[in-house]
Amino acid sequence: MTWLLIVVATYVVGMFPSAILVARAANVDITSVGSGNPGAANIARNLGWKRGAWVFVLDAAKGAAAVGAGLAIDGRPLAYLAGATAILGHCYPATRGLNGGKGVATGGGAFAVLTPVVFVILVPAWVVISKVTKTAALASLIVLCAIPVGVWVTGRDLWELPASIGIALLIALRHASNIRRMRSGSELSL
Repeated sequence: MTWLLIVVATYVVGMFPSAILVARAANVDITSVGSGNPGAANIARNLGWKRGAWVFVLDAAKGAAAVGAGLAIDGRPLAYLAGATAILGHCYPATRGLNGGKGVATGGGAFAVLTPVVFVILVPAWVVISKVTKTAALASLIVLCAIPVGVWVTGRDLWELPASIGIALLIALRHASNIRRMRSGSELSL
């Protein structure tokens, strides 16, 4: 019963619309601007890096809080599940017709708690890759591939490797439209 309550609670936490609220404070409907994605990259592209950073922090906090609750209540297995359901809530919010963000920042927050060393290495890597390529989605996809490698290299329990791959794939699937735009050369630049 506790696990079910955590799953429901972390999904609800994941639905918190950080980007929509930050954009609304600037009198902008972020779902009708740029890519239409309610996430940190679209906010940064259209409303500036300061607002984009706020959205990143707020979205990351959702993942970190979910994982922290899972760890405190029943250890790493529940922490992974709680992180995944927070990401699901962010990506597929019931309150917005299952049309949410891409899950990168929320997933980042989850892995900041699950594997802090990997997070500390991959955040600057994301920044460098996005600056060089001028493409947030490409940087995100590269970092997503690196997460399971980081989990493995840091010597976590074997079951955490497929769990981290599953979470990375969940987020990568939300980037299908970005991948199509990158292949056609029409992906939005930062």
